[in-house]
Amino acid sequence: MIGSELASQNPQDELILDQKPEKKFANTLARGLSILRAFRPSDNGLGNLEISERTGIPRSTVSRLTFTLCQERYLTHGRHHEKYHLGPAAFALGNIASASFRFVETAAPIMRQLAETTENLIGVSIYDQGEMLMVKTWRPSESPTIWIDVGYRIPVLGSSTGAAYLGSLNDDELARVTNSVEATKARAMRKLAAEAKDNMLATGYAIVADDSRYSKSINAVATPFRTTEFAEPVSFFCSGEAAKLTEAKMATEVGPALVNAVGDLQRLSG
Repeated sequence: MIGSELASQNPQDELILDQKPEKKFANTLARGLSILRAFRPSDNGLGNLEISERTGIPRSTVSRLTFTLCQERYLTHGRHHEKYHLGPAAFALGNIASASFRFVETAAPIMRQLAETTENLIGVSIYDQGEMLMVKTWRPSESPTIWIDVGYRIPVLGSSTGAAYLGSLNDDELARVTNSVEATKARAMRKLAAEAKDNMLATGYAIVADDSRYSKSINAVATPFRTTEFAEPVSFFCSGEAAKLTEAKMATEVGPALVNAVGDLQRLSG
């Protein structure tokens, strides 16, 4: 009954760039943003070839876009053979965005206390290009330093954060998500959404079934949260080693505690 939010530090190698038919859609801008999305916290810089492999954008196009992004300070690049890193403009934009989402600041004392009480990682993730992206985490004070953090990507399918997100979407929102992926994945998403919706109506939280979860070594439970600052829900989750965060503990203690914590956040957020 469990999905894993934290099992892999290696997200999918390619970021699929949707080819939008709308006349107003700017493909060049979308490709530039796709390049920025290609960077991961564990990277020690990326070259044009690596960016091309991750995004599916031709290397010659990547070269032109990375040059422009460097000129605008969204990327930095040293000498000729050095790799690209996210630059000061990207850092500034990220901080502005983070400060704009006040629900995260409101959630901080609630989730920090929950992390201490459960002795597990608490976090919030958003849907981004077919994956769930960690945007904030709270760790218990005695947590190991190897626990992963903001910026890691988690599969939607096989994770409880993905299940909570899909299960909280209305029909139109779910259609937009499933229309952007290939048919087999879309069917699996619709199936997971229906199962998660039923589970959350009954318990308030989502847990992916044991035979479907992304990892067997990490257990996790998640619940959605809607804020006026986002056009769609986010997922709050609690995750830890399966030996300590057992399925029984999630069902009787951690899952209800997570739902209560997000309920407190909802009341404070108005």
